[in-house]
Amino acid sequence: MAETPLQRASPVIAECDLLRAGPPLCRWVLRGAPEAMRAAADALGLAPPEGPCRASAAADRALLWLGPDERLLLLEIEVAAPLSGDVEHALQTLPHAMVDVSQRQVALRARGPHAAAALAAGCPLDLDPQAFPVGMCTRTVLAKSEIVLWRTASESFHIEVWRSFAKYVSHFIAEAARACSLPT
Repeated sequence: MAETPLQRASPVIAECDLLRAGPPLCRWVLRGAPEAMRAAADALGLAPPEGPCRASAAADRALLWLGPDERLLLLEIEVAAPLSGDVEHALQTLPHAMVDVSQRQVALRARGPHAAAALAAGCPLDLDPQAFPVGMCTRTVLAKSEIVLWRTASESFHIEVWRSFAKYVSHFIAEAARACSLPT
């Protein structure tokens, strides 16, 4: 029997004022044509993301557009079971692939006026709000580790990182904040 996200031990996260572990989430990678993406968004009660590298979100669920035919669905544990049935029903007649990757990744949340500067120490993206506005998301690297980065508010970022890299990435961000003389 598969473990639920709540059963799996959380990795050690170097939390500081700027960085916190995110809540346990259910994560699905959905691949398919635009029709499948629209059906999944409808089943989740979300408007489809406006374009590539954009997210559509509600308080307890999100849909991130990561590739031409790829979306990452993030759901809080409490809503995942009922919504999974809705999504599966909406997709049943459409060609698609949906894979549960909940155990592969963990969420980190970087918040505060110096969050972008700390992330920029190890991320090659321009994180200026003009270049990476609220709602933008992408797969990128941070300190040589693959991450999914999503700007959720002007001074807040949601980071999805593989479980095995979470300790390394969180320590890197905390150290970058200290090295830049940023409040931690």
